[in-house]
Amino acid sequence: MTRLVIALTTLLGLYFGAATVARAEFKVEISGVGISQIPIGIAAFRGADEAPQNMSRIVAADLERSGQFRPIDMGMTMDENTRPDFNALKSLNTDAVVTGSMAKLPDGRFDIRYRLWDTVRMQDLGGQSFVAFTPDLRLVAHRIADQVYEKLTGEKGAFSTRITYVTKQASRYMLWVADADGENAQPALTSPEPIISPSWAPNGNELAYVSFESRKPVVYVHDVASGKRRVLANFRGSNSAPTWSPDGKTVALTLSKDGGSQLFLIDAKGGEPRRITQSSSIDTEPVFTPDGSAIYFVSDRGGSPQIYRIPSSGGPVQRVTFTGNYNISPALSPDGRWMAYISRQGGSYKLQLMELATDKVMPLSDSAHDEKPSFAPNGKMILYATQSKGRETLMTVTLDGKISARLAGQIANIREPHWGPFLKP
Repeated sequence: MTRLVIALTTLLGLYFGAATVARAEFKVEISGVGISQIPIGIAAFRGADEAPQNMSRIVAADLERSGQFRPIDMGMTMDENTRPDFNALKSLNTDAVVTGSMAKLPDGRFDIRYRLWDTVRMQDLGGQSFVAFTPDLRLVAHRIADQVYEKLTGEKGAFSTRITYVTKQASRYMLWVADADGENAQPALTSPEPIISPSWAPNGNELAYVSFESRKPVVYVHDVASGKRRVLANFRGSNSAPTWSPDGKTVALTLSKDGGSQLFLIDAKGGEPRRITQSSSIDTEPVFTPDGSAIYFVSDRGGSPQIYRIPSSGGPVQRVTFTGNYNISPALSPDGRWMAYISRQGGSYKLQLMELATDKVMPLSDSAHDEKPSFAPNGKMILYATQSKGRETLMTVTLDGKISARLAGQIANIREPHWGPFLKP
């Protein structure tokens, strides 16, 4: 691959085909078996038949997708005030049970309540009540799943977070924001020209991305709630691959304003960029370490695309990947322990996971067209785009590679995914 093609890959991503986008909804399909999953019973919520969303099913799907749980359909309805018959539940071999209820209020809102039970110790682990209008019912279900996940694992759940991605329908490109399970997708931007490289700000309220609507790549910052946006980088040449610093004050990006494609830092509010790489090569796809002290990026300075590391203030460059002659699209876990990336192996592009302390590499997929990995904010799953069963789609996979979920629906030509941060309740 020539350096020109490398540059174009950064600007345009892989080619969007011509299939149509019918709707922005997904159906989660889960495959794989975990070794030490927690068996958890999910009772049907009392009153759920009169609600537009099946809360218990959403909770069960979230927990299963995490790879930490094996949901069990209890085949019964139980509300939060019903103390389970623990002896009767022994036959189901559950370690915990979720019960709850839904009731429609006079103003049209729903009163949702749940409770979590430890069936081994026969203890009440607590619960919570929520009041929400119909559009927010899925969010409530995700928050219930978050709480159950945290109570039983001790780690924060990421089901109530959001993802973003890009689709193409004929000559129309669309930037979407959706729930972490792919449902409830809402368009943030529609354009006749390509949209690439969306990146969530740490506040979860803004997206940076590249748009070609002015017939050249320009970096924008987009407020998701209001739809308002502003130009962040529109310098001579190309402006590409934006990524936010952990504190949200700085954006790293690739600019060619000085003649070559190099890494720069720019204030998130705009201003004059500061160059941090000094080479004749193509340096692109920057991503900050969780503490902001360094940046991982892709460069062809060794003759083929590999992943490197540089202090965020600039300085000596250290090569990170040595296995294979084509490694791109680094993504770092929130704890800084893992790096996901895409490696070309023969004619296939495969998702890989590296433990940075040991350089140990593990494949995470058996597909051949993977791209753009992104970690969940709790670091327990990875989102990426691929082709599955002959169609382009989004996938999530656990870090051990044992549980994967295909977010499959009517969408084709779906690319450039990025998983957003935790949201404030």
